[in-house]
Amino acid sequence: MKALIIDDEPLARQRLRRLLNELDVEVVGEFADGPDALAWFKEHNEPDVCFLDIQMPGASGLEIIAELPHTLNVVFVTAFDQHAVNAFDLEASDYLLKPVSKDRLARCLDRLQTLPPPKRKEQALSIGSRYPVKVGNGYVFIDLKRTTHFEVEEESVWAWVQLGPDGHQRFRTLWDTLAQVETRFIHEGLIRIQRHLLLRTQAILGARTLEGGRLSVRVAEGVELEVSRSVTPQIKEICGL
Repeated sequence: MKALIIDDEPLARQRLRRLLNELDVEVVGEFADGPDALAWFKEHNEPDVCFLDIQMPGASGLEIIAELPHTLNVVFVTAFDQHAVNAFDLEASDYLLKPVSKDRLARCLDRLQTLPPPKRKEQALSIGSRYPVKVGNGYVFIDLKRTTHFEVEEESVWAWVQLGPDGHQRFRTLWDTLAQVETRFIHEGLIRIQRHLLLRTQAILGARTLEGGRLSVRVAEGVELEVSRSVTPQIKEICGL
């Protein structure tokens, strides 16, 4: 088996390369960022698997995976354990938590041997804190700071955007799961308040307590979102309530 490593942390790359070598896996490329790795692909044959960090300066793992060959297995390697459940929504073959252990890596390699060829679909690219939404026959890029929340409806993710003092409108994004949004904007204060609702906490304008102790938050004029009972304590803490 041949492997490629993309990770901006030198020590993480060194550890993973050593463990792969010990497990008889040939590391054919090692890069600190996505652009260099993608340039390498233009002149070399594909490896069998790419070990890819999710959170890196510049292009994120989500942006990089969209550009990788679709016949390539991708294993996310990251320190963010809260995204373990979401990794498979990004159509990765497996997920490893740093620091990677030899036993877990061995199980990952065994699993890759049994998987059918990957059939990843192309992921939507984001530009900085902006993301594309569909408008007519084209696309408009929306700044995350203008977004109050995301919701899933009919297997599509819709973004609710504050257009002005009295304008609050939703747009269809190129994502189809909230997990993809969460992974793209890891440090942007997004919290899942319902299975189908992802709130940008900085957009909260007010809050009130509902029957049973749950919370309702106001994000725009006339727009309130109910928070699940399990997440209510976290939102109250954020709001200082």
